[in-house]
Amino acid sequence: MPRRGLILQTRTHWLLLGLALLCSLVLFLYLLECAPQTDGNAPLPGVIGENYGKEYYQALLQEQEEHYQTRATSLKRQIAQLKQELQEMSEKMRSLQERKNVGANGIGYQGNKEQTPSDLLEFLHSQIDKAEVSIGAKLPSEYGVIPFESFTLMKVFQLEMGLTRHPEEKPVRKDKRDELVEVIEAGLEVINNPDEDDEQEDEEGPLGEKMIFNENDFIEGYYRTERDKGTQYELFFKKADLMEYRHVTLFRPFGPLMKVKSEMIDITRSIINIIVPLAERTEAFAQFMQNFRDVCIHQDKRIHLTVVYFGKEGLSKVKSILESVTSESNFHNYTLVSLNEEFNRGRGLNVGARAWDKGEVLMFFCDVDIYFSAEFLNSCRLNAEPGSQKGFWLLARFWVWNDLSVSIRFPDHWWI
Repeated sequence: MPRRGLILQTRTHWLLLGLALLCSLVLFLYLLECAPQTDGNAPLPGVIGENYGKEYYQALLQEQEEHYQTRATSLKRQIAQLKQELQEMSEKMRSLQERKNVGANGIGYQGNKEQTPSDLLEFLHSQIDKAEVSIGAKLPSEYGVIPFESFTLMKVFQLEMGLTRHPEEKPVRKDKRDELVEVIEAGLEVINNPDEDDEQEDEEGPLGEKMIFNENDFIEGYYRTERDKGTQYELFFKKADLMEYRHVTLFRPFGPLMKVKSEMIDITRSIINIIVPLAERTEAFAQFMQNFRDVCIHQDKRIHLTVVYFGKEGLSKVKSILESVTSESNFHNYTLVSLNEEFNRGRGLNVGARAWDKGEVLMFFCDVDIYFSAEFLNSCRLNAEPGSQKGFWLLARFWVWNDLSVSIRFPDHWWI
């Protein structure tokens, strides 16, 4: 019996060893079958099962290369034709523009039929004449206003993003970036090569040479598109050591860019009256005055502050804050109006606007929670005109005018 048990145990060990070897062999064959093929073993193009020589693949590569060369030659030919047509059209429009200027000066011109102004140039000028960039437009309500979108050399800010998304476009689409780069270059061409009718004088540099602007002097720009007329561009340029800004207006009437005007803007004497309606929120007002001290008093220095305070509670604290700013910064350009009434933002703005009696001023209706910079104040000055509401759209981007139960009328010497 012990001998039979030993034999049975030996057979069992050999059987298990054989099964292990069989499993290892199956696993090895499976790994060989599933292993990815290397570049040297990769199948070449052709019918499976057929053997192709080196000549076949060389012919295939040559055929593909000839196909791409033919395509590239065709595209180059089309580009050359388009460039030639564009150059001819530009020369034609330039000559037509010169003839139109000659005709506007009262000088007659006689020519053949080929020299007659084309309908295209007349259409482009009619688009500019009809657009808001020249004459403005009557709108049924504020919802009919076409807003401007702003941009710099690196960023584009879109208003349609609303309050749910960041207005900065990231990244800027290539077509939009190319468009704005072209516009900036056109604006530089207008500034560096002014016409006789431009409202600007040639400035000289420190060594007497002609001052040349470049893309680094571009500050900001605004654009909007009227769907049936074209796109309007407002560009602002400034040298670092000068206070004057160069303003260029361009218009693309669904065609080539055309200059509308070029002018110099001096904002050194433009005063902004910041009107703040307030009730009780003394801590928020203290934070507001901290920003006001840093930006308006220390940097800008062309600001008047009007605070319209409702109620009696907290009034002494507001007076103390204003007196503290006066003693620390020697700032006296402020007005405090006290109303023993319930808080009403519209009423406060109305009273604050009418409290000004020192001539022309730019009014900025502001809330106590708003934080602004010196660059924003200059943007307000650049985008406002006396006697009009051109700059209101810019201010409206930074605060929401709600709780307005009192209508506000502005005299002619007030402008927003």
